[in-house]
Amino acid sequence: MPSWRLVTGMFVGFFAGLLLVGGVGYAMVDVPDEEQAAAVAQTNVFYWSDGSQMAATGGKANRQIVSLGKIPTELQDAVIAAENASFYEDAGVDPMGIARALFNMAKGDEVQGGSTITQQFVKNTYLDQSQTLTRKFKELFISIKVGAKMEKDDILAGYLNTAYYGRDAYGVQAAAQAYFGKDAEDLEPNESVFLASVLKGPNLYNPDGGIGSNASQKANTERAEKRWEWILDRMVEVGRMPQSDRDKITEFPKLKKQKSKLSGQTGYLLDIAKGYVAKTADISTDDLERGGYRIYTTFDKDRVRDLEKAVHKTREDLLDEKKRPDTDTHVQFGAASVDPDSGAIVAVYGGEGYDKGHYTNNADTMGVPVGSTWKPFVLASAMEYGTIHTGGQPLSPQSLYQGNDLTVIKDQNGEPIKNDKGLPFRQKNEGTQAWGMITLEEAMEHSVNVPFVQLGIDVGLDNTRKTAMDLGILKDSFDSGNMNNASFSLGTSTPSAIRMADAYAGFASSGVHYEPFSVTKVVDPTGKELPQFDPPKKEEGLEPAVADNVTKVLENVVQNGTAKALADLPFPNAGKTGTTDENKSAWYVGYTSELSTAVAMFRTNPKDKELLSMKGVGDLPSIHGGDIPADVWKEYMAVAMQDKKYNLQPFPEPAPIGTVYNPAPSPEPSPSESEVEEDEEEKDDKPTPSKSAEPSTTCEPFDFECMTNGGNTGGQTADGGTTGETDTGGTTGETDTGGTGGEEDGGTVTEGTVFGNNNSGGNSRGGTTG
Repeated sequence: MPSWRLVTGMFVGFFAGLLLVGGVGYAMVDVPDEEQAAAVAQTNVFYWSDGSQMAATGGKANRQIVSLGKIPTELQDAVIAAENASFYEDAGVDPMGIARALFNMAKGDEVQGGSTITQQFVKNTYLDQSQTLTRKFKELFISIKVGAKMEKDDILAGYLNTAYYGRDAYGVQAAAQAYFGKDAEDLEPNESVFLASVLKGPNLYNPDGGIGSNASQKANTERAEKRWEWILDRMVEVGRMPQSDRDKITEFPKLKKQKSKLSGQTGYLLDIAKGYVAKTADISTDDLERGGYRIYTTFDKDRVRDLEKAVHKTREDLLDEKKRPDTDTHVQFGAASVDPDSGAIVAVYGGEGYDKGHYTNNADTMGVPVGSTWKPFVLASAMEYGTIHTGGQPLSPQSLYQGNDLTVIKDQNGEPIKNDKGLPFRQKNEGTQAWGMITLEEAMEHSVNVPFVQLGIDVGLDNTRKTAMDLGILKDSFDSGNMNNASFSLGTSTPSAIRMADAYAGFASSGVHYEPFSVTKVVDPTGKELPQFDPPKKEEGLEPAVADNVTKVLENVVQNGTAKALADLPFPNAGKTGTTDENKSAWYVGYTSELSTAVAMFRTNPKDKELLSMKGVGDLPSIHGGDIPADVWKEYMAVAMQDKKYNLQPFPEPAPIGTVYNPAPSPEPSPSESEVEEDEEEKDDKPTPSKSAEPSTTCEPFDFECMTNGGNTGGQTADGGTTGETDTGGTTGETDTGGTGGEEDGGTVTEGTVFGNNNSGGNSRGGTTG
């Protein structure tokens, strides 16, 4: 055992060492100067995939210094009340906060930022925002020295002049101009408190919205308003505002319309890249905005230009807002291209551009149901996991399923699933074509709903979700309100265009999946290349035979089905159309062996962002995936595939797979008169969820925000939900008529050369597929 003298000596030596290190550290650091910090402020520079510069943002252009006398006292008091109530009394550092930060750093946990205004001022003067032990110690010594050497008013002014407020504004003067179009000294009290609110973190508290699924305009606005209210009450609580003055401030300030110099697709590309960098390197988006980074992206400037031109050409050719203001206004497009061999995001179309006032990235946002483009996941899952009828053995695409309109959907025990009125749930097709027993391949070709709703139940909806996630679909995008409902298989979920392009890339690459990525290299403000940006690892999303068989089925959709407007392209391609209930969205997702592209089209109410019907858009009765979205895809891919780097390889010939399920046809009871009346009455106007064997929670009808979060997205109707696709030749006017028929007497058995046996238990009406 060591003697008490040795133990005492060790402690004395340890503390003496600490004092020595502290003294040296204190002597070596300088007090920061906000003028100097603004002068050396750097830009973030972004590069295209070929290494040429795409854009430079930030820098000193929007950093302005004002004296404390020109900063309203309400803003000063709001910041102090919210962030550091003891600011004028403390020593400038929070010992407990420092100890906590060092302890977390030692454990390898996340390190919190400075907790006092002095520490935050010091942090703001650093271009290097890395959470390293060396930098944190240096920041500590500077904070101590600042607390001892600088006047509190100067520290407060320094903090307010170097803080980032969002909208590319550094310092209170730039922020006042960016949000309210006025100088800082002219701010109203409610405006001053708003700027104090946004300092909590502009990415999450700027009502414009930020980067990430949790930073929507709606979510950010709600957070900002709550914090604004809290700060006002907090100012009263800590004695920085009389209650009488607080009572006068009741109206959240109206913000100036956001402006940006970023034109075209640049703003969307930068946001995608910044989001990827922040997530991959664990850098906060607000720290990233401070500048000094060089970011090399996967975006191909030629493909981005081609995709934007394709959208603009299609819009100009088919839409006329002046002639048809009631239908052709508020139409939105979102699109993305992904390289199947790497997961690299090659191009996106996010909207008209930041400079046009459109800040929501339509290519990277959830909220638009994908409709029948979901059906390939159901088919892939059946080939991967089998069904209740095959004992878990893979199912062949040549398997037969009942396709007639208003067929009763049964659970895995063979019992009818009940709707919300306790009646057998009958799935609605689009149209009344009597398909009879139809192969899954043909059902995909014509996008017939009934077979895929029943197939989804037979496979198990959990298995379908697993297949989708294995291909890169995010769990957060699943329609949680419909998770266990039969119509989930018809695409009530809301993945982004990027995720849909990436998932279909898994089909193109024979089942190989790569996480989509947008950045290949990042150099930090010190010139150091960050190590986290290796390409995503190769994963098996599907067995090769499964993926290749899905591709063969989707090639048939192009050659003979709802996407045959693309059949004349001079290269092999496959894909699927999608349309949702009440015609609120339309998709086309397709691919070659070397490029996968998703195109979404929808309308939104600009006030509440609710989806609107697209019936009548482009002077068309309704919009389907094979119409305008397929036109955009064709216009883009026809140009993109001319690039000499693409070899236009045919798809692999699929290996035989699965058991052919061929049940003996059984009479299908005709719907009762009350059921038919209900179908005719409600199919367009009353989105009512069907009930499965498992209860689920659904959203209120037309609740877009609920839908955005995975709720009951248009697709649930009393008739079975999401509508399928009409078989259309696109906007050329060509149609594929499935044939019109009269009525057949009940009980008559007819043989169909294509669709197999059609055993009609009642009146079987022919129909047309437009």
